[in-house]
Amino acid sequence: MLEAVPNVSEGRDASAIREIGDAFASCAALLDVHADMDHHRSVFTLAADADPLVDSLVAGIARALELVDLRVHDGVHPRVGAVDVVPLVHLVPADVERARAAARAVAERVGAELGVPVFLYGTVGGGNRPAFFRSGGLLELGRRVEAGELRVDAGPSRLDPRSGALLVGARSPLVAYNVVLGAADAAVARSIAASIRESGGGMPGVQAIGLELPRSGRIQVSMNVLDLERAPLHEVVERVRQEAARHGARLVDGELVGLVPERVLADAAAAGVAVPGVDESRVLERALRSALL
Repeated sequence: MLEAVPNVSEGRDASAIREIGDAFASCAALLDVHADMDHHRSVFTLAADADPLVDSLVAGIARALELVDLRVHDGVHPRVGAVDVVPLVHLVPADVERARAAARAVAERVGAELGVPVFLYGTVGGGNRPAFFRSGGLLELGRRVEAGELRVDAGPSRLDPRSGALLVGARSPLVAYNVVLGAADAAVARSIAASIRESGGGMPGVQAIGLELPRSGRIQVSMNVLDLERAPLHEVVERVRQEAARHGARLVDGELVGLVPERVLADAAAAGVAVPGVDESRVLERALRSALL
């Protein structure tokens, strides 16, 4: 069984999110849906064997393309597509190649059947992360393609401003986690993000950006923790708490996006550290067992 975590650029229309989720669930177990109005983004967590998972992803992407129009999109999260990114996730090391093959199959089918330009990232592409393609937004991505700086891996070379492009990859499990700060502004959040992310000399395998969320009025550090061995989530949270204190701010809440591997909770419990917003109900293995039953 593989996992997939498609990110769709729609986080406000509950009816549209439900319809897209139903399409993603056509041949796979829909384990979780996380919708965020400020990010204007929904993250769907699916699991199935490779072939039905690919079928479900193509069906969900097709429905999202019908319902999402990037030309009127105003979320704070960087994106280049109505369906922005689709990672295929191996849950055990033996399934690495199956996840990569499924990622390539999704890319080929979306390009051929749905007519959307697809870029492969990570180990199935040129090694680049999604941020490489999102830099400068959709207009800049289109310019890079037209200038010959980038080539699409499947589908047409022209980027439609309504649907954009799709980024498809394969990876191991990661944790997407947001920290809400009190007594802080966006500049403080950006400074904290810069100090903890790997590219800024911070923690290994941590990606982070600082954001102001206009609808909720919150200040947030939004993170992906890619390497749970070298940067356990509870250590990342503690590092954010320390950096916030250094700026005269405080950590007031945490938000898990999607599900979390069971070992993340076990490691936090062993260290005696509570991770806000993460409990047994958010454990991936538990959701998988329920789906199988």
